[in-house]
Formats: sequence, C-alpha cells, structure tokens
Amino acid sequence: MRNLLKLRLSLFLLLVCAFSALAQEKSGKVENFKLDSKLMSREMPYRVVFPTGYQPQDAQKLYPAIYLLHGLGGRFDNWTDKSQITRLAEQYKVIIVTPEGNNGWYSDSATVPNDKYESYIVQELIPEVETKFRVSPKREQRIIAGLSMGGYGSLKFGLKYPEKFVLVGSFSGALGAASWTDKTLGSGWKALTDSIMSVYGAENSPTRQSNDIYRILREITPEKAKNLPFIYLDCGTEDFLIQQNRDFATLLMEKKIPHEFRQLPGRHDWVYWNSQIAEFLEVTTKHLK
Repeated sequence: MRNLLKLRLSLFLLLVCAFSALAQEKSGKVENFKLDSKLMSREMPYRVVFPTGYQPQDAQKLYPAIYLLHGLGGRFDNWTDKSQITRLAEQYKVIIVTPEGNNGWYSDSATVPNDKYESYIVQELIPEVETKFRVSPKREQRIIAGLSMGGYGSLKFGLKYPEKFVLVGSFSGALGAASWTDKTLGSGWKALTDSIMSVYGAENSPTRQSNDIYRILREITPEKAKNLPFIYLDCGTEDFLIQQNRDFATLLMEKKIPHEFRQLPGRHDWVYWNSQIAEFLEVTTKHLK
C-alpha cells in the first residue's frame, strides 16, 4: 500500500511538472534586450515577448509587432509582470515589444538634451526591432498602444506618424499632459508636476505646443485625417481622467476620424488595464493584414 501511494504521488508530481512546462511554453518566450542609443547617449532596455514556435532563422515568416507603452512611474517590464499579455501573445501570434519610457512622456524633453523618448522610439527602437527580429516592416502590421502616460504617447505617435501605424490604442490615457502646469495640477502632485515641467518646460513653450495632442488633432485637415491609423481609446468611468478621454472622443467625432471609444466601469489601476488589454488584442485582429 505504501509503495502504491508513493507511485501515485510520483505520477502526480510528474503531471504537475508537465502541465507547468506546457503552460510556460504556451505563454511565449520573454527576453530582455538593450539598445545602445545614440540619441539618448545611454543603453535603453526593452522587453520582447515571442510567440511559441518563433524561430530566428525562419526568414519566410514575419510577425506583426505591437509596441506597448507603460505609465508614469512604471518600467519596461510592467506589462509582462502585471498583466496577462505574455499568455495572450501566443493566442494572437504577434510579437510584443515593451520599451522603457521612464517618466519622459514619450517626448523629446525641452530641458534635458539626451531625453529624446519620441525620437528614440521612432528612429532607433522600431528599426532595431524590425532588423533584429522577424518583424514585418509594413505599416499594416505595426501597432502601438499604452496605458495612462503610455496612452497619451501612443495617440501622439499615431497623430504625428500616421504612416507608421495601422492602429493605435490608449487605455486610461493622460491625454492633457502637454497642457498641465503646477497651477492646473495644484498641490499634492509633485512627482507628476516635476515630470511635466522637465519634459515640456514653461507654460506655452514650443515643446508643449508640438506635443499637445488636442491641438494636433484640431489642426488636422480632412485630407490628412483620411491617412490616420484607426484610433482606439477606453477609460474607466471611475477614473480621474475620464473627462479628458470623453473630450478627445468628442473631437474625433467632430473631425469624422474613424475610432472606437469605450467607457467601462473601472479605475486607474492594473485590474482595469489587465482586462482591457485582452479587449484591445481582439480589436487588433480586425486591423492587422
């Protein structure tokens, strides 16, 4: 009887290990990389999630790429550590790239010469990813999205570089960032105020104007609007940024720009973002070609 129990226990442990290995395999492979950035004058880390079956030597198969941007106070590894994105990457057969944005608002800083987060992603990171990995260089296979600060960044990239993305997404986007000042934010927001002033400089600075996505959207002509990527944005109804997102969606409607806006119960947290990344990946299937 004792030997039989030992045998059953051994078989159980083997099954647990087998299922665990299978689950890890189906979750996709995650690796960290560093780009020696000339624009930033330092190494910039980023993470890549590869789908199961990815073979570096198989040049015949190219994958779509989705760039996911983190929020203020976050890091390049947030998406894989705090959400289900690693598992979902396998289901959708895409390569996920999560860049490091620090607290730079995915913009070229007005006050720190080597903080060029916008130029770095567009001019260095995307070309490296498409050269180093089996990633399609076509606009129709390139998507960018993000949460909070990253939601603002992804929408800005879509508006300023429409030729590069087929779809852009924002979750709980901090869309009014370029217009915020210490006066509008008030006390109690020191970390946010410091990052805003460092990136955009004084009120009404040229950097603020060139990064104000409401201003960029208002100035887009009907002809240019036809070439914009499809815009997806959502925000929790209990989120302090909900009105900014509603205002942006209203402006999109006024400009007759194709988009989807979702208002759902939720707050500014990973519970909400974890659920919404699954929804967004389902949206990507309608736009990837």
